Amino acid sequence: MRNAMQHTQTVHASTALVTAGAEGDRLVGSDRVLAVLKELARHPDGVTLDELTRAIGSPKPTVHRALAALRRAGLAGQDPGGRYLLGDEFLRMAFAHHEARPEHVRVRPLLEALSARFGETAHYAVLDGREVVHRAKADPPTGAVRLTSTVGGRNPAHATGVGKALLAHELGTLDAVRRWIGETPLERRTPRTLCTAEELHAELRATRERGHALDDQENETGVNCLALPVYGTSPRAPSGAVSVSALAYRTPLRTLVDAVEEIRELLGPLKEPF
Repeated sequence: MRNAMQHTQTVHASTALVTAGAEGDRLVGSDRVLAVLKELARHPDGVTLDELTRAIGSPKPTVHRALAALRRAGLAGQDPGGRYLLGDEFLRMAFAHHEARPEHVRVRPLLEALSARFGETAHYAVLDGREVVHRAKADPPTGAVRLTSTVGGRNPAHATGVGKALLAHELGTLDAVRRWIGETPLERRTPRTLCTAEELHAELRATRERGHALDDQENETGVNCLALPVYGTSPRAPSGAVSVSALAYRTPLRTLVDAVEEIRELLGPLKEPF
């Protein structure tokens, strides 16, 4: 009798593992709702149910139920043409949270000062794996040509000044750089992007030595930047990095390098040497 019960438990356990494995390959429950929410964020002009169904890879009734749940919470809505988009409640929460973040409150005046000083775009970004995420941005005065970067936007860390400013603190050896790259090759955004472990290691070492990071049209042709780490939460580890991102024809990289001490002074209490 005991052996029979043990056999039955083993079968049930095996079945549960198979079911869990199967569900791991497809979206279930709340994961599906979140996937729909993230897909809505990719379509500021709205998206149809058919388009959502194809993008999510779930049956139409299932996606429709997810949308109904999001609409009840105010996180999704429909325009007069029937296209689905993010709801006003989602936008309210996102903007209220973003504006109230302590780091944003402290960094925003700095970005505005940098943008006004150089007539270029200033960013604050944090490291997230192999990418940087823009947490805040200040554009130059109305009328000037502006960059298309957005708050919440992502770029490869190895190709950006803010990314290299932060990686310089985390990857101190060639082996560390190789482990960080792993098996997935680094993306080449422009002909100038540093894509090998040796190139990136040498640049991170140079970044530590000079105390600031550079992006010499490595992420986007025609755009360069100078970046410095900021210490908003700890005196030892940077919470993020600030950059002045400039159109190369208007503000050459040399101009930014020559003004690095002025930029450092503008950081005030947020600055800390490498």
